[in-house]
Order: sequence, then C-alpha cells, then structure tokens
Amino acid sequence: MNIVYKTDENDIATVYIAKNSQGKFFEFVESTQPPLSEKEKWVLIISTLFGCPVDCKMCDAGGTYSGKLTYKELKFQIDYLVNNKFNNRQIDTDKFKIQFSRMGEPSFNKNVLQLLKDIPELYNYRLFIPSLSTVAPCGTDLFFEELLRIKKILYRDNFQLQFSLHTTDENQRDKIIPIKKWSFEKIAEYSERFFDKDGKKITLNFALSINAIFEPQKLLEYFNPEIFLVKITPVNPTYKAEKNNIQSYISEENHHLDLIQSVQETGYQTILSIGEWEENLIGSNCGQYVKALQKDCRIAGAYEYDLIDQI
Repeated sequence: MNIVYKTDENDIATVYIAKNSQGKFFEFVESTQPPLSEKEKWVLIISTLFGCPVDCKMCDAGGTYSGKLTYKELKFQIDYLVNNKFNNRQIDTDKFKIQFSRMGEPSFNKNVLQLLKDIPELYNYRLFIPSLSTVAPCGTDLFFEELLRIKKILYRDNFQLQFSLHTTDENQRDKIIPIKKWSFEKIAEYSERFFDKDGKKITLNFALSINAIFEPQKLLEYFNPEIFLVKITPVNPTYKAEKNNIQSYISEENHHLDLIQSVQETGYQTILSIGEWEENLIGSNCGQYVKALQKDCRIAGAYEYDLIDQI
C-alpha cells in the first residue's frame, strides 16, 4: 500500500489517500477537535469499505462499491498515522479517538470487529475512544451482537456509538438512506442493551437539510433521553448533495439555536456539531476527497474499478 496524495498539513485536519496492490483507493484523516490541541485530543477517521453500497443522498462515498478493506488495510491507516507522529506506538495525547466513519458503512466489514479486539494490544495510550457511526442496515445483526460483546469486555465506559437518522420521519429516512435498515424501534431496543449507566450515551445524528422533517417530540416515542443524546450537524457541501439539491439547514451564518433549544426542552442532551467550516475547504468531511480528486483529474479513474465483492 502506498500513500498517493495528501492535503496540506494544518492545525485542523489532514486527508490522506492510499492505493492498495489492486489499484483501489481509500482515504483516511487525522484531525484535532478545536479548541482542544493535539496534545489533548487526537482523532483518526478511517475507511472500512472501497466506496459504499448504501448511497446516502448527501454522501460522496456512495454510488460505487468495490469491496471491504482487509484487516491489514484497516490497520495500515492507523499504523501510518501513529508511526508518523509518535515513537514506539506510545500515543502521547490525553484522548486518542478512532472514528470508523470515513468511507463505507462499518457494519458491512467484520474486520472492524477484529481490529477493535486487537487495538489494546497494538498501541499504548492513556485513553482510547472508539467511535462507530452506522445507518443500521438490515442483515447486520451478527456484527452488532459481536460489537456489543467487545464493548462490554474492552470499552465499557468509552465506546461512542452513533446512529445516523437525518430525519424523524421513517418514510423520509428511506429516501435519504435508500437501503433496508433497522426501524427506530429496533435501534432503541439494541441501544438499551448497549448502553451502560456510567458510559457514553448513544448518539442520534441528524445532518439536517432544509427539507428534513424533524420533530423532537417524535423521538420520545422510541428513544429514552436517559440513554440517547441528539447531535445536529450541517449537511456537508458534497457533489452528491449538490446533485440531489440537498441544502443544509445549519449554515455558517445561521446556527438555528432555537432548534437546539426545542430539542433540549424535550429532555435530550443536545450537541450542535458544526466543527470548523474550514474543513469544507480541506475536504476532510464526509468521505468526499477521493471523489473531489477524481473530478479534478488528479487521480484518474479513482472510482472506476469493478465491483468485486458482495456484502
């Protein structure tokens, strides 16, 4: 595997693109979480699939799918960044976080589970926070049962699980995320088993468009505020969002704090997660950089490989 491109280094995020021996591209990111410094929190965001079969209507990672990253390819992303930054895999930061949320739905790749099992033996750190973001596809029950077992044994208090919903209306959710997936009821049932009283709450993520149906009271029918928190994010300016005419409700000019207040009034801990707007220029949001480079002809045919692996 070789690194074929990276963005300019800066204090917010750096995107790396790698190519494997079959000529497939995948991308990963190292970032900070301002106002925290790298010494306080260092975040890696890694890919799990080549492209993504889900094809969410605002995400550039979808549209083509060419298989799962191997265990070696998953680990390569972490090793490359850790070895560049630290000696002897001694990760010198207060909080070390890995998000399985760059390109691809992680529950489609069981190698993610093995890597989660191995990380405590592979790296030295003070506090590790694994983070997995999912749309909860149907047919992934075995993955999530094993994830639950791993979490209970290794990461009871620190695991960050996020379900991407994007609307409180299940019919609209089917249009935004056009695959068969768990119902709100099933997400709630699983999360009640996953949650530990002293651990992190389960995140319900809403990248809200201006046309999104979002009724906080509806969430109370399924999701207990003692177990779940609500995260509101902008829709990133991707090629897919532009193509589908999806405009973000949250903007740099208007954070819609009245909406945040309305969610808080229902009893949910609420996070407005807008990050740094500069990330849109860097290309570190939403698995979009390979597509951007292909559009600019800097990596010819980055998304032109054949479908070789089925879920």
